[in-house]
Amino acid sequence: MIEFVDFARVEYLLQPEEKMVYETVHGFVQDRVKPDVAIHFEAGTFPIHLVREMGELGFLGPTLQEYGGAGLSSVAYGLINQELERGDSGLRSFASVQSSLVIYPIHAFGSDEQKRRFLPKLIQGKSIGCFGLTEPDFGSNPGGMRTRAVKAGKHWILNGTKMWITNGSIADVAVVWAVTEDGVRGFLVEKGMKGFSAPEIKHKMSLRASVTSELIFEDVEVPDENCLPGALGLKYPLMCLTQARYGIGWGALGAAMDCYDTAVEYAKSRIQFDVPIARFQLVQVKLAKMLTEMTKGQLLALQIGRLKDENQAKHYQISMLKMNNVSVALDIAREARDILGANGISLEYPVFRHMCNLESVKTYEGTQDIHALILGNHITGISAFEPGGSGKN
Repeated sequence: MIEFVDFARVEYLLQPEEKMVYETVHGFVQDRVKPDVAIHFEAGTFPIHLVREMGELGFLGPTLQEYGGAGLSSVAYGLINQELERGDSGLRSFASVQSSLVIYPIHAFGSDEQKRRFLPKLIQGKSIGCFGLTEPDFGSNPGGMRTRAVKAGKHWILNGTKMWITNGSIADVAVVWAVTEDGVRGFLVEKGMKGFSAPEIKHKMSLRASVTSELIFEDVEVPDENCLPGALGLKYPLMCLTQARYGIGWGALGAAMDCYDTAVEYAKSRIQFDVPIARFQLVQVKLAKMLTEMTKGQLLALQIGRLKDENQAKHYQISMLKMNNVSVALDIAREARDILGANGISLEYPVFRHMCNLESVKTYEGTQDIHALILGNHITGISAFEPGGSGKN
């Protein structure tokens, strides 16, 4: 039975398999995530014990037909992200990185040997991966990266630093992008390689139930067989980001739904001036706006998911999805916090936790401004990222 907020009856547009996927993930989040996630958020710990379960249930690399993947539709993958983020953005971030930023590039750009070696364990949750693109001085401009890889016989010598890397400290393999004499290349850097370290970033106020790390490479010798053969150029890591942004567009809806549901139930039970606050016009207007924006976001996500399954989705459409749905989710979280009043800041309710997490989700995988400029480039044919502002990306 579909239990998510569904004003426009999106349920009627889902395939039977997609409904089954939803029910599976929804039950997992209700039973295994929600009871303890606030504890993990407060303690700043990631529920790593759930990773194997997620693999066994088919949540990782779910659109792949091979190597143990479930062969699901893009819409089903979106629903997985929606429900995981209804639990917590940290858990959805883990799944996004594992599926879209690690499994995807190895499958799309890797050799047959790399696929056989890494994909089954990653899909099963027996191995964890991370994605190294962002650097301390280069976030929105990945083309300025300073991490370098120099060919030396049958190895590459890797030097540089990556920053704000989800899963970094717990990863068994890192998909790392570096500049070479031929252009940007992808490398599979494995845990334990000499000169490679991944210190965890502490003192976060957001995504606390997630591992965020720095990646440091000091003369790391990466074997030639760990270089992704099908990825030469900056467009390849950007293709990975497009995959992740799609999942985020769905995931943010899950956080929004949890905040909205909490606000509705609270408004109906909270008594002020001898009546539930849901009776007041200002509260009803807020709830109506929240539901409307969430419904529009659902329909946008569903349509782009269908286009993606037909290989018709464009990167600028996915930019709109990510930009819109995360912004809407953050607004809904803030409105829900307002409805809950002082209780809105308590971890006894999920609202403030979602609100803090969404501040990060709004920033990573392309800020709101960057996605707006991607759309502006599509609309005008003029790039705001290039000197002189001419030419399409």
